[in-house]
This record gives sequence, structure tokens and C-alpha cells, in this order.
Amino acid sequence: MPKMKTKGSAKKRFRLTATGKVRGGAAFLQHNLRRRSQKMKRQARGTMILSDADARIVKAFMPYAK
Repeated sequence: MPKMKTKGSAKKRFRLTATGKVRGGAAFLQHNLRRRSQKMKRQARGTMILSDADARIVKAFMPYAK
């Protein structure tokens, strides 16, 4: 059987934690930030754990991530 391929975009944007959860950056922080509340921008710093539905999609893109 040929090897399965990892999506390069997912490889660059997401990491798995030791418990198998998917960690990624918060969305909506590239432009139009004057419209966003200061609270939203502050809470979106750093990385966050993806929801179960989104994590399932990302894990399908990275078949060899444990």
C-alpha cells in the first residue's frame, strides 16, 4: 500500500497535545481589528484547543500524527 499523505497546510497550522487534542491559533485576527472588542482580541492571543468536530477534520488531514 502507498503511504497516506499529510496535508501541508494542516501540518503548518496545527499541533497535537500529549493527550491527543488539537491545538491551533485563533481565527479572525488578520484584519478589521478595529471592529473587534478588546476582550475578544485579548482572549484570542496564543493558541487554543479546537472543538471536537474541528479536531476530527484536522486529524483526518494528518494521518500519522499520534
